[in-house]
Amino acid sequence: MELKIVWRYKYPKNTETIIFSSSGFMPVKTALAVGNDLEKTGRAASIEYIDEYETSWSIKEIKKWLKEKETEPEHVTAYFDGGFQESGCLSGQGILIYFKQNGSAYRLRKNAAMAEMTSNNESEYAALWLLADELEQMGVRDEKVNIKGDSKVVIYQMSGEWPCYESEHQYWADKIDAIFKRCSIRPQYTWVQRSENKDADSLALQAIEGKLIKAVKELID
Repeated sequence: MELKIVWRYKYPKNTETIIFSSSGFMPVKTALAVGNDLEKTGRAASIEYIDEYETSWSIKEIKKWLKEKETEPEHVTAYFDGGFQESGCLSGQGILIYFKQNGSAYRLRKNAAMAEMTSNNESEYAALWLLADELEQMGVRDEKVNIKGDSKVVIYQMSGEWPCYESEHQYWADKIDAIFKRCSIRPQYTWVQRSENKDADSLALQAIEGKLIKAVKELID
């Protein structure tokens, strides 16, 4: 979550003249520090903290949120890929999630083999849904998540750059958006070359071959 500060500023020795001012969005701890500095100047008639959804937060609510976030996953970057074989209509989905929690860095690897896929694009969408579902199960909340994949169709349709006319794509997109809304996750979609997504691709192929994987590894520098 990021916050902006909206405050009413009063000129020195003039309690009647007040102007409104607003900052850009900044990390929560930075916003609290800036707000604290404003209070110390004695020039702020009032200070309000606003999130990206235009919801107002009190200092008490922000401190409670920070306490809860201490044990939740954060700084999340994730990759997804879907594979599809027309012969037999076999499909596989692979995801990797890099995150930090309790001061340590981790990588989660997972795949799945979903039935009744109709195309490679639908399998890619199913992989993104698998990723969203895993983020919810992990307890990711109020986070900006960097999501990377090599499917231009999925990345550009989900980011709103391309229209989504296909009913099967819209079905998965709605399910994915519903998860992100529940968890207050703000996805940042980035298209990458297949060479940058080879680990997720490998997991998808392994799922097609019947090798299902879920593993979490702590990353040591």
